[in-house]
Amino acid sequence: MASKNQNKAPPSPQSKYSVDEVSVDKRRRIGNLKMAPNTGTRAQTRQAFSVVNGGQDLPPTSGPQSNSGSNCGVVEFSKEDVEALLNEKLRIKNKFNYKEKSEQMGDYIKRLKQCIKWFQQLEVNYLAELENTKNLLELVEKKNNDIELQMKAKEDELNSVIMELTKNLEALQEKLVKEEADKLETLDSLGREKEARLAAERLQASLSEDLKRLQQDIANSKQKIQSLENMYRGLQEYNTSLQQYNTKLQSDVDATNEELKRVEKEKAIVFENLTTLKGHYASLHDQLSSSRDLQADAVKQKEALGSEVTNLRIDLQQVREDRDRQLLHVQALSSDVQKYKENTEKTFAELNSMSTKTVELETKCSAQIEKIRQLEEQLSSARKELQLSDRSALETRSEFEEQKALILDLKNRLADADVKILEGEGIRKKLHNTILELKGNIRVFCRVRPLMSDEGAITDAKVVSFPTSTEMLGRAIDLSQNGQKHSFTFDKVFMPDDSQENVFVEISQLVQSALDGYKVCIFAYGQTGSGKTYTMMGKPAPADQKGLIPRSLEQVFKTRQILEAQGWKYDMQVSMLEIYNETLRDLLADNSGKQQYVIHHDANGNTYVSDLTIVDVRSSKEVSFLLERASHSRSVGKTQMNEQSSRSHFVLTLKITGVNESTDQQVQGVLNLIDLAGSERLSKSESTGDQRKETQYINKSLSSLSDVIFALAKKVEHVPFRNSKLTYLLQPCLGGDSKTLMFVNISPESTSVGESLCSLRFAARVNTCEIGVPRRQTNLRSTDSRLSIGGS
Repeated sequence: MASKNQNKAPPSPQSKYSVDEVSVDKRRRIGNLKMAPNTGTRAQTRQAFSVVNGGQDLPPTSGPQSNSGSNCGVVEFSKEDVEALLNEKLRIKNKFNYKEKSEQMGDYIKRLKQCIKWFQQLEVNYLAELENTKNLLELVEKKNNDIELQMKAKEDELNSVIMELTKNLEALQEKLVKEEADKLETLDSLGREKEARLAAERLQASLSEDLKRLQQDIANSKQKIQSLENMYRGLQEYNTSLQQYNTKLQSDVDATNEELKRVEKEKAIVFENLTTLKGHYASLHDQLSSSRDLQADAVKQKEALGSEVTNLRIDLQQVREDRDRQLLHVQALSSDVQKYKENTEKTFAELNSMSTKTVELETKCSAQIEKIRQLEEQLSSARKELQLSDRSALETRSEFEEQKALILDLKNRLADADVKILEGEGIRKKLHNTILELKGNIRVFCRVRPLMSDEGAITDAKVVSFPTSTEMLGRAIDLSQNGQKHSFTFDKVFMPDDSQENVFVEISQLVQSALDGYKVCIFAYGQTGSGKTYTMMGKPAPADQKGLIPRSLEQVFKTRQILEAQGWKYDMQVSMLEIYNETLRDLLADNSGKQQYVIHHDANGNTYVSDLTIVDVRSSKEVSFLLERASHSRSVGKTQMNEQSSRSHFVLTLKITGVNESTDQQVQGVLNLIDLAGSERLSKSESTGDQRKETQYINKSLSSLSDVIFALAKKVEHVPFRNSKLTYLLQPCLGGDSKTLMFVNISPESTSVGESLCSLRFAARVNTCEIGVPRRQTNLRSTDSRLSIGGS
């Protein structure tokens, strides 16, 4: 199962064709078939995507220029502008003038964003074109089905005609054979008659002297000869008619054969047209599938919806206040009505008593009647006010229901806005990754581990905080030291409560790139006890505690099964080593002897280690078994800062070779997963003896890594990769065309704030390093399957 590398560099197969060229040629063919209308916009779309996919020149197309860019306020870019923008280099007179460099980089990124907006505008046009193409595709499919039905019916009809003609031909041939036999028999009879006539003439000459005696016989013979001559003439005429009939039959056969040939030619032409239509259908279907991966930006919609929700909330608060005032007013009116009712009842009682005392109180009657009239007027006015208050209450209730429905609608719109915000965040991440790939920067993720149970008591202050603003959420971290706050921004920042699954989701697309033919490197950096090994390896149980390495390997093999259904076949090889005290150790070697392992680089930028054990793997279970075997062989130790501290740098390399049987295309990707040993101070770890020596070697190799990053950030001519085995092994990942990601792990302890600040500063410096644009390793089939570290 295991094999050994030979002590020489593997040759790098030359790529004859690339996937980008194939995709551009495919778009060129499709564009030349069915894209005559609106060729200006479509030409810009094809030209824009050709620049992104490799800069291939497309044939110019004629047509009116698109005004979509000017209508939306987006700057238009030509192919030369995009190429100049991608090939542009910073022009800095003074290398140490970081302000000028930052301004130029800001302007460069701004123009890149304008270019991306232009691409998005072209994408809108492309979607419209895609809709037209989809309609055209449906028409073509319908027409194709009709043609197939017509061709099938015509084919059946032609087959029946051919069978009938074949039967007629066979009957004619049989009749012709029979007539030929009759003709031959008649000719034989004629020959016999000729012979008999000659015999009779000879007999007449020999019996001339008996002529008189035999005159009667001669007369009879003459009659017989005459009848025979008549028969002969009839036979000659019959033979002539048979020849004419044979000639006519031969001409009919020739015409039938020509008709059959013409029918066969028509059938071949129809099948050829059918094949062409099927190819056109397949190409249109491929173009439709490739265009479904593009999406639109939703950040402006989020801001507009946010402001609208804020205004509606203010209006809702005002409506609530008006409703409360109306309710208070209604309550006051209700109390007045109650009072009026009580007064009315008293008045009626007094009226009854006054009716009994009318005689005695006539002088007071008029006054009481007037008073009653006034009270009745007040009662009617109160009733009117009560009716008005009832109407107002109904209107208030209806308005309340309307506001309630409006609030429900706003909540739904807010939920939709949240979904669009998430989609927009995904698009922002993709655009951010695109800018980083164009710049060639090393991506940096920061992860803060949670506090342990025994650390909460000694931590008197919170030293790590996370900004909550929209722009900085999930991308920034603040560290406090001695009352001073230090702010850092990275590509992604994980909080202590983020799970292993959430962390892996952010790098899953990067792991997928290895199957697509890219070199990928992911390594964890940080002080000892900051959670590097937990991030990379995790725990075997439960399943949600698995680290990035086992999750990445599981994803690779799952995706492999999906791609095998599309015609791809993959071969995978794995190796595992550690760098312990500046010495390479093979973690999969069976022998216990000391083997000398040497790192080699060839002229093509490939790196491999001599005599390193390489194992062919076919499933994630095999890799998990090898990973467990390697973890038992890795050097670990107990210190004052960590009970199980990694004392070496662990490197897992998975080489992926994929071949598409239908296209003979081959991709070669490499996935490097690295768990670095943690930096530590001897005063805190209290290491002695061999552990002190291990700490010195670890700090020295990490210091060399810092020197390399500092040289790359300053773009000096000489980068000291050879100062340590670690940097020399990682040279393709730090100075080549690899997709590289660094995890910087931080401890939240207040006693570790100094080491955490150093790690964050180092990570910020790494984030500014430009190592080149990642290049996909693709070519035709190759027989070389040797594995290399970070090389193809």
